[in-house]
Amino acid sequence: MAEEAKKTETAETAAAAAPKINWDDSQMQSTYANVCNAVGTREEMVIFFGISNPPQTEGVDLSVRLSNRVILSPHAAKRLATLLNNVVDQYEQRWGALGPQAAGGK
Repeated sequence: MAEEAKKTETAETAAAAAPKINWDDSQMQSTYANVCNAVGTREEMVIFFGISNPPQTEGVDLSVRLSNRVILSPHAAKRLATLLNNVVDQYEQRWGALGPQAAGGK
């Protein structure tokens, strides 16, 4: 019983000590992307965002105009992966499952 009280007290203390995050969006810019790709090294993960306009005929190469590159530490990339998984799970619970989609939207 004393151990449970100690765990609860520790959790409450940690929650009280957690800093409040103030999100400053005064310099934020929004960009649309329908394509993304990622590469990584030991030191960083890089995510590329862009727009693809699918070709109207078969056999024509697909062009992607890259617009943004985000460089993250591996720890930040892991947090982003967890966040995105949670957001997609919430989306699918509300709107239905998303199927896998091949490159080029096929």
